[in-house]
Amino acid sequence: MTLMEKHCKPCEGGVQPLSLKEGKEYLSQLPGWELSADGKEISKMFTFKNYHQTIAFVNAVAWLSHQENHHPDMEVHYRECRVRYSTHAIGGLSENDFICAAKVNSLLAA
Repeated sequence: MTLMEKHCKPCEGGVQPLSLKEGKEYLSQLPGWELSADGKEISKMFTFKNYHQTIAFVNAVAWLSHQENHHPDMEVHYRECRVRYSTHAIGGLSENDFICAAKVNSLLAA
């Protein structure tokens, strides 16, 4: 099953975050995403033509996040938005982060 076909599972802690090796394996399925040096976060910068497109993207990510009940941190600027995923309840990455990142990428697939 691909990341796009999966849905997030509730995570309230009590499980180990993914290892750096596991994070890199998942990351290979996500074009443009970067793994933080400590392996606890993934992020990607998205660039747009104007503010309207940026905010439309932010709203689409918010809707998707609500559907999966897994929410990113977002830094919003006039023509760009950085999306960051980490599972705060476990202090690192879970499969949920990669599922949502794949779905965010799909928002801009041509």
